[in-house]
Amino acid sequence: MSCSNLTMWVSSKSSLSDSSLLSFCSSLNPFQLPSHNPTTAGPSKSAIQCGLRELRERIDSVKNTQKITEAMKLVAAAKVRRAQEAVVNGRPFSETLVEVLYNINEQLQTDDIDVPLTKVRPVKKVALVVVTGDRGLCGGFNNYIIKKAESRIKELKDLGLEYTVISVGKKGNSYFLRRPYIPVDKFLEGGTLPTAKEAQAIADDVFSLFISEEVDKVELLYTKFVSLVKSDPVIHTLLPLSPKGEICDINGVCVDAAEDEFFRLTTREGKLTVERDVIRTKTAEFSPILQFEQDPVQILDALLPLYLNSQILRALQESLASELAARMSAMSNATDNAVELRKTLSIVYNRQRQAKITGEILEIVAGADALV
Repeated sequence: MSCSNLTMWVSSKSSLSDSSLLSFCSSLNPFQLPSHNPTTAGPSKSAIQCGLRELRERIDSVKNTQKITEAMKLVAAAKVRRAQEAVVNGRPFSETLVEVLYNINEQLQTDDIDVPLTKVRPVKKVALVVVTGDRGLCGGFNNYIIKKAESRIKELKDLGLEYTVISVGKKGNSYFLRRPYIPVDKFLEGGTLPTAKEAQAIADDVFSLFISEEVDKVELLYTKFVSLVKSDPVIHTLLPLSPKGEICDINGVCVDAAEDEFFRLTTREGKLTVERDVIRTKTAEFSPILQFEQDPVQILDALLPLYLNSQILRALQESLASELAARMSAMSNATDNAVELRKTLSIVYNRQRQAKITGEILEIVAGADALV
């Protein structure tokens, strides 16, 4: 039966009056399918004009879509665990780096040191490192961080400051490529899992821009992982670094480098949840008789780029975890919607099939009565 031969009305409230009206109209004219007048209908109704074959194909299509979104949800959940493992595995290195950094600063606290990465200059130009994802199907993840970048660019324009963008991620690259009026210094693409090599490429670029005084400040825009259903776009000041390596936002609020925060995936009542822990790195003092083979300033010059690299790597890992969590949530919602749509289409299919069978039975009965 084609879509033009059947008009099916589905109400938000099912009642027995529809079925009784169907039998009554069919008994009046067994060779004419029942029709409703929308102007006289009580509740709000929507017309679905489609045949049984089309409905079967639509139900099969929704069923296949449901399988795909369910599989993508499970893949994203597994990758979130990998991202968590990457964050946890990088903690020993960051802890040791912070410990050495603190103790060298203790040795240099009375000296007037001049380290290029910690030099604060009057800000005339700002570099924005914008970290986005490489793929879609993750809700508003990429849109939120791009809007954050647009808002920051507008603030810099209002302050009369120049700016340049370092885009990391395919989605951000395609966005800025379509807007040539936004100055972009470099386009970079991330991998499946952030590595120290990728972080080093970003660190080398911002390092050269800052040391050559092409820019006076470098800000990092990324999505901080909070939970499986929440992530916050944040802006951190990447350069100039604090001598102790604190992480500061654009308002000057700094977080102690020794306070390391990481997330851990667990299951609670059969559902995945995230627990966040803040662990204070123990910074035991070096022995007072310990002597540095090199000048502590030279050691600090070597450690601060390593610390810069570790902060960029940590931001990439947080952004990836946020993207995967957003994709997991989006695919979960898509699966729920597919289940609901499949249920609705099945109800419409069964009603149309019942109406067709009822009409054929009435036709047979009317033909048999005519022969008597």
